[in-house]
Amino acid sequence: MADRPTGGVPIELRKVTKAFPGGEAPAVQELDLHIPAGEIVVLLGPSGCGKTTTMRMINRLIEPTSGDILIGGQNSRDIDPDRLRRHIGYVIQQAGLFPHMTVAANIAQVPRMLGWDKRRIAERVTELLTLVGLEPDTFRDSFPRRLSGGQQQRVGVARALAADPPVLLMDEPFGALDPISRERLQDELLRLQDDLAKTIVFVTHDVDEALKIGDHIAIMQRPGHVVQYARPAEILTNPASEYVEQFLGAGSSMRLLRLTKVGDIELDQVPYASEDADAHELLHEVERDGRGYALITDGMRRPLRWIALADLHGRIGRVGTVGDPVTASIGHRMTLQDALEALLNADTDIVPVVGRRQAYAGALSLGTVQSAIQSIKAHERERRLRRGDAT
Repeated sequence: MADRPTGGVPIELRKVTKAFPGGEAPAVQELDLHIPAGEIVVLLGPSGCGKTTTMRMINRLIEPTSGDILIGGQNSRDIDPDRLRRHIGYVIQQAGLFPHMTVAANIAQVPRMLGWDKRRIAERVTELLTLVGLEPDTFRDSFPRRLSGGQQQRVGVARALAADPPVLLMDEPFGALDPISRERLQDELLRLQDDLAKTIVFVTHDVDEALKIGDHIAIMQRPGHVVQYARPAEILTNPASEYVEQFLGAGSSMRLLRLTKVGDIELDQVPYASEDADAHELLHEVERDGRGYALITDGMRRPLRWIALADLHGRIGRVGTVGDPVTASIGHRMTLQDALEALLNADTDIVPVVGRRQAYAGALSLGTVQSAIQSIKAHERERRLRRGDAT
């Protein structure tokens, strides 16, 4: 069994400034930013706002002029640059693969530098190709020129994850891809993050991409400072300034519906219990709740079955294996728009929502989505009123 992957670590930027010789103003100026462990934080802004410079200072490809960057509580200045970079994955636009090396050799670069043995490297290559959705036997010995752009980017992500780093830096990684490939890789990244929980710093100038994948978004403005740092829903409903509002563009309320994640709304809290739970105690909990049913989960809190009051009446001892199987679930990173479609196609009126490692996080019904939509509309009306342009 594979070891559990290394989780992310926090990153903190304290008054970080970068001034290039001959520049009229610093590229980054006294930037303060706290990036929580295990989250995707997007640096969003137009060209020249300092987002790529900020990212490259984290792994010391660019040295700060002043200020401090702490990674997992340790000042990056106190870490040898080569050692630092070997423990930070880096993904760039168009993958940046070595064309004369096979896919396996590209992925194996950092593990080789770290002195891993051949067997461990081969197992890791197989594991990572499977993880990013590429059949190992098909792609291991291929060369990059034989891969599509999307496949190359998947290999790039696998290479960045090869040594199981806690931090992943992604600089416009999907910017050169067609819209369909781009959306698929965004979904793949979110799927991977649910399992891996790395700390990811993601640079983009695309608003929709930032809203879709970011746990938090830092909107940057020249000269290299953050004008708003918040969760996507907050940025859309309460932009901090006219600059942020203009950068987001028109149609924010539709974006909010299309890009608000299920995990960002208030979910139904259906009673749940494991198969080992006492049936009599669960019966009382279901009766108090008033819904008439509960969710049975496994030892990792993954949904298994729905159980009704009728299944519990007269039952003594463990809950056991009674109930109807859960036939569908909704991921916490799914958008409200996609969740609504999933609910319409579901066999039940309520569907469990799962978070990281497929653990139960709540439940969703059409009523829950409707309430969220009404809340979105209310936020949008309040926003227009604040601007003085309500109709």
